[in-house]
Amino acid sequence: MLVLAGLLPDFRLQSDSGDSATRIAVTAAVGAGVFGLLSSLVWPLLVRALLLVPALVLGLLVFFLNGSLLLIALRLNPSGHGEAAPETAVVVAAVMSAVASATGGALAVRDDDAYRRRLYRLADRRRRRSGGQPGPSTHGAVFLQLDGVGHDVLREAIGKGLMPTAARWLGGIRPTHRLTPWRTDWSSQTGASQLGILHGTNHDVPAFRWYEKDTQEVMVCNRPTSAAELQRRAVARTGDGGLLTVDGASRGNLFSGGADELALVLSVAARRGRDNRSRAGYFAYFSDPANAVRTAMSFVAEVFRETGQSIWARIEQRRPRVKRGGLYPFIRAFATVVERDVVVAAVIGDMLAGRNAVYADLVAYDEVAHHSGPRSRDAEKILERLDRSLALIEKVAEHAPRPYRIVVLSDHGQSPGETFLTRYGLSLGNLVRAGCGLPVPRRARHTHSGAEARTAVRAALRRPVEEREERRGPSGRRSEPLVLASGNLGLVSFPDVPHRMSREEIDRRHPALLSTLANHPGVGFLLVRSEGHGGLVLGAHGVEVPVDRLDDEHPGPLADFGPGAADAVRRTHSFPHAADIMVNSWYDPAEGEVLAFEEQIGSHGGLGGAQGRPFLLSPVALSTPVGTDTELAGTDTELADSDTELVGADTELVGAERVHDVLRRWLRECDGPQVPLPARPDEQAA
Repeated sequence: MLVLAGLLPDFRLQSDSGDSATRIAVTAAVGAGVFGLLSSLVWPLLVRALLLVPALVLGLLVFFLNGSLLLIALRLNPSGHGEAAPETAVVVAAVMSAVASATGGALAVRDDDAYRRRLYRLADRRRRRSGGQPGPSTHGAVFLQLDGVGHDVLREAIGKGLMPTAARWLGGIRPTHRLTPWRTDWSSQTGASQLGILHGTNHDVPAFRWYEKDTQEVMVCNRPTSAAELQRRAVARTGDGGLLTVDGASRGNLFSGGADELALVLSVAARRGRDNRSRAGYFAYFSDPANAVRTAMSFVAEVFRETGQSIWARIEQRRPRVKRGGLYPFIRAFATVVERDVVVAAVIGDMLAGRNAVYADLVAYDEVAHHSGPRSRDAEKILERLDRSLALIEKVAEHAPRPYRIVVLSDHGQSPGETFLTRYGLSLGNLVRAGCGLPVPRRARHTHSGAEARTAVRAALRRPVEEREERRGPSGRRSEPLVLASGNLGLVSFPDVPHRMSREEIDRRHPALLSTLANHPGVGFLLVRSEGHGGLVLGAHGVEVPVDRLDDEHPGPLADFGPGAADAVRRTHSFPHAADIMVNSWYDPAEGEVLAFEEQIGSHGGLGGAQGRPFLLSPVALSTPVGTDTELAGTDTELADSDTELVGADTELVGAERVHDVLRRWLRECDGPQVPLPARPDEQAA
């Protein structure tokens, strides 16, 4: 405070006639003490009251509120000599909070001894609150989802030294963890994967967004109302509440998993009143003014960092590239700073509270990779930060009241490639209109991104998540097709037909449509229903193969998409809400590239490449995820150069529902309560 008083002309700690150095020092000390006391007592009450306003607005109010507390502290100073202009008070309060944060926490993270002492104090405080009762002797489980990080991207990051914590877990003579790839369903996106992982089923989730003819609504996985409905359907289908029903916590997820402790969970974001406990995670984090200021400052820094990286990408004329202006820098900053800080803090609190199972989603990499590319330098920087979060959580586990086993996993990967619109100059929607003989607009319309962070921001701002065309459903003439995009998967529906149209019906109405799509160089294959053959896969040059005849030995148009593609397509064909026409983009197996139907250069949602190959990073103390152990040995360099060996036909882990079974088995192995439990009445009625 003394230094700031000397540097800032509008900030004084002495009277107009001047004071002695001792009196000025006392004034500064008293002012700092009163400011600290107000921050400790008044700030949590302010934050709790401000939970009624959008969470992102709360972050922007941090500086103003801190400045107001400083002005009050100067007025309460017994000397009466402290004075500051309002705008100067904001600067002084921000600097003081940042310095307090650095000395009390941020720098301590890099000092093992100081940080250990801080964690001991937190753990002792919680134990005293619990009456000194010892924690459970059984292991708890922490599941950390690194959204969008593919198996191969993780291995490359370890090989480059970007993720030393993960490398240490996997390397050395006695590794503590094993790395196992798994294969997603056709819908390789967070909605389908996380619903399957947390609730045991992702039946009838054909894509990220799809049209349901019976309700005449567009379902969108990251829309709060849709997420709540999908969770309700999953609970009804399985009969249990989810993976986290026994003393569980769900942090930053689309779905609750049946947990009682919630923070930033989208499926409850649409609730009003006390039932919406998801926003409590903001209070738990921002109630510390040092946390609030540190996160706000990091948020601003990230906005400038993204702006600079975007400008540099344009200067270098990188290809492929998408627009990164408008609100995107703020959305990225929310995902990489605010969401990360709040979720990690919530996980730390859960571990120090000794909860049985915690599942948290960190969306930072997924958001950046969508716009910068899965292997870009921007995305690599995010992986470095995520590894530091893993190290922090690992360190906290040493001081938790019970032992914890930390499992890191991803819900899908990302496949690179330019957009369909960039390569061919028209969107999938306009290609469909052309095939139907309908007029095509001269000006191309950009499709919306389905990134989770974008919806998290909208939910934090209490803005409607529904995009305009999705909110009102089909518009214009009902006979016109409705085209929706989910990464490199497109869905075409005809709203005026109440059932799923057959290939024969489509040909009678629009004779050129299916051939136009199937023969387009940007399309890999189509899935339609046939009156004579059931499911039918269409490829270029008139290739038609019934789905029942497809397998890995006779893949037909699915040859480039790898093993398991036929099973994934066949399963989706059985869904009641599969679209009239399911369109998967072209895929280049040599380069691993797809063509996104959205404005993304790193995409996921369909078949093709790394998007369908996420990972499980699990402790060796737990049973192997698959029939035969996955061995990873040697140094970090050897790990980067070697391939994961999978031995035996029963070793492949396929589908999010299978991952749910593995995680549930691991919870039993932790010798904790059995899961799942029956769903609570409020979940069944949600």
